[in-house]
Amino acid sequence: MNLYFELLKYPVFTMEQVMIFYDNIESARSAIKRLIKKGMVEKIRNNLYTCISGETGAPVANRFQIASALSDSACISHHTAAEYYGMTDQVFYDVYVSSDSKFNSFEFDGYTYLYVPAKISEGVNTVEYSGGIKVTDKERTIVDSIKDMDKISGMEEVVANLEMVTNLKEERLLYYLSEYDNQFLYQKIGFLLADKKVQLGLSNTFFDECKNKIGKSKRYLSKDYKQGKFQKEWNLIIPYELDVMKNGEIKDYDGV
Repeated sequence: MNLYFELLKYPVFTMEQVMIFYDNIESARSAIKRLIKKGMVEKIRNNLYTCISGETGAPVANRFQIASALSDSACISHHTAAEYYGMTDQVFYDVYVSSDSKFNSFEFDGYTYLYVPAKISEGVNTVEYSGGIKVTDKERTIVDSIKDMDKISGMEEVVANLEMVTNLKEERLLYYLSEYDNQFLYQKIGFLLADKKVQLGLSNTFFDECKNKIGKSKRYLSKDYKQGKFQKEWNLIIPYELDVMKNGEIKDYDGV
């Protein structure tokens, strides 16, 4: 039995998987230490490992597989999920991981893995034949990104990513909105998706549902922009100009 070739079957593995091949934990740990010393295995963090490819010299596991293996409930989310779906043409070195189990941020192979508390559990896809990747579905990715845009992505990135999205399922959007139950989120979603309703395949009924939930409070679209114009339909104060990052142009929302 060649342990390295057995472990190559798993992009990410734990000591429990190594124990399959040994009678006791001491022997398993010694075997992994030998492989690490030879440069054939690398430790990602406590009790999480990946093999090193003999062809490329790089870790076998990619960042999506590593993030998904951090806990049973872990999945990639926010702009990391947007990357996975091709909603952005940028590569980010922060990997956002939604999980019920908290972990401390850590770095591995040039990427920083960051914990995001999972407020809801629905809307996670386990991708077949992907080596264990778990990712929020497109609709939850959009909702999460807009919900947390001042904390994680920033307004400009979210607006740019929306330019690359098509054909969302409005019943899923409404379900996640109802789960979060946040008036401000209904306002932001309604405004940011309204001028893309044809591109996104959303009906007027979707926006009517959002309007019924926004309440009477006036809010800034983003805390990073304290000047703008009042958008009566969604009770939002909108920055005079929003940067569209996809093509570097400035999109002026006059008349909204």
